Amino acid sequence: MPAFRDAAELAVLFELGREVTSVLELNELLEKIPELISRLASFTVFSVYLLDERRQDLRIAYAVGYPEEVVRTFRLKLGEGVVGSAVAEKRPILLDDVDTDPRYLKTVPGVRSQLAVPLRHQGRVIGALNLLSDQRAAFTERDERIVRQFAAHVAQAIVNARLFASEREYADTLETLAEIGREMSAILDLDELLTRLAHLVKRIINYRIFGIALLDEGSEMLEMKLAIKYGENPLVLAPVKLGQGLVGYAALHKEAALVDDVTVDPRYIKAVEDVRSELVIPLLLKDRCIGVFDLESPEPGAFTKKHVELLTLLAAQAAVAIENARLYEAIRDNELRLEKELRFAQRVQMALLPQELPKRLKGVDVAWHFDPARELGGDLYDFLSPERHTLVVSVGDVSGKGVPAALYSAFVGELVRGRTFRRRLETRQSTPAVVLNAMNRILHDRNLEEYYCTLCYAVFDLKRRQVIMTNSGLPYPIRHTAGAGAQIPMPGVPLGSFAASTYDEVTLDLTAGDVFVFCSDGIYEAFNERGEEFGAGRVIEVLDRTNVLPAKEIVSAIFGAMQAFRGDAEQSDDQTVVVVKVTQ
Repeated sequence: MPAFRDAAELAVLFELGREVTSVLELNELLEKIPELISRLASFTVFSVYLLDERRQDLRIAYAVGYPEEVVRTFRLKLGEGVVGSAVAEKRPILLDDVDTDPRYLKTVPGVRSQLAVPLRHQGRVIGALNLLSDQRAAFTERDERIVRQFAAHVAQAIVNARLFASEREYADTLETLAEIGREMSAILDLDELLTRLAHLVKRIINYRIFGIALLDEGSEMLEMKLAIKYGENPLVLAPVKLGQGLVGYAALHKEAALVDDVTVDPRYIKAVEDVRSELVIPLLLKDRCIGVFDLESPEPGAFTKKHVELLTLLAAQAAVAIENARLYEAIRDNELRLEKELRFAQRVQMALLPQELPKRLKGVDVAWHFDPARELGGDLYDFLSPERHTLVVSVGDVSGKGVPAALYSAFVGELVRGRTFRRRLETRQSTPAVVLNAMNRILHDRNLEEYYCTLCYAVFDLKRRQVIMTNSGLPYPIRHTAGAGAQIPMPGVPLGSFAASTYDEVTLDLTAGDVFVFCSDGIYEAFNERGEEFGAGRVIEVLDRTNVLPAKEIVSAIFGAMQAFRGDAEQSDDQTVVVVKVTQ
């Protein structure tokens, strides 16, 4: 009979062990344990205690028949009470009458007998099973033996469940880190990034105080850019010298500083009240430390090596994100500065270009329009009157675009004005060709081989009724007279290309109604989406329809026709049109 009983017990234990070890969710496992034990021994009240190895005390992980307040708050030191003694001594304790044992703690009313069995795994106690009854001598030696044997299965199951939970938590944490990394990389505003980091860290580590200090390499000071006391207003903390305190130590040595009790660490600098433990993680960018994460807690030993591992991974991502945000901030500031300078340069360029004709001129109507391809352009034009009844029109185009071309065109414009008004000081008036010859030598002497200027220079003598023109490579000007329009062939070498270049002149008589059109190559070489060129022929067609209109309307018609022809194609060059109409 005893053998049969032992065989039956073994069969039951085997079945219960199989059931308990098949559960991988810890909470589900804890709920299942009393149900399985009830098939081995009768009890009135039941609890599972688990050992907190860091604090070295026991808490109730699951209970049946306990007051809720006790389950939530009750903790046992090792060696305290019956359960604490069973764990400390690593052996079961069976009490037939709890009132006769001074170790018993009255946590549940009406208890008469108790069986406490430690949960052992590989020689290490991880907790205890605690069976209570309202009957004296409710538990037998058989109960002690069979519960002890079942406790071995329970201990293995708890270890498995914890391992499973740890692996799942680690996988979830890695996914969270990846998600955090993606989120951080999308934030380019430094202040926003630092604030967001405080909330992201809270997702993986519970802290009371969190700070981010960034290193100023020039002063070797760690400036606290963000300091948050959880649930309260941000803190204002003084900078820390590199090497001083735990923050400075971690930054200087480029290694984590983990302190369970700051009150016994001589490196600690007290900045916040009630701090007992601290964790400082350097923010490393390759072999350079750019700052630190600083976590503090009022509880001793609040941070672990696992926290060091996780925060080190996060710090590597954060360092890259912070550096990117800094670079973006520098680029943005530089772009804002350049944009401001460009806007000012635009104002300067437009101020240097003429806004109106010389007031004393009569018998001529002049209009113009300039449309740069970029913020600044390389086209230039001017209208000067060095003598009464004389109008000098110059239209030019500097190679290239943008700021360099604008600077070069400003210099060319000053040369035009200087050489034009010099006529009044000379005993013999200089001709347009002489003006271009002088400008060519000056520009060539500047040794800017990559830059040159095409320029058409025309002197309208309204008293003598003639115009003298010369050209250095600008598209041929157009003359509309006697009901017909045509280009004026005027070849020439761009200014600044060769020192010995000379320029020819063309002299034409003026009659009322004559229209002269000067264009930079951005007009003639405007392309549509099919790659077709606008060309001089289309400008002449516009003139045929509009020559009787005022100069301003002719300019508008030329630009309107060109833009309609170009459609959605990109403007590739500066565009300038000047129209001179002889009115009398």
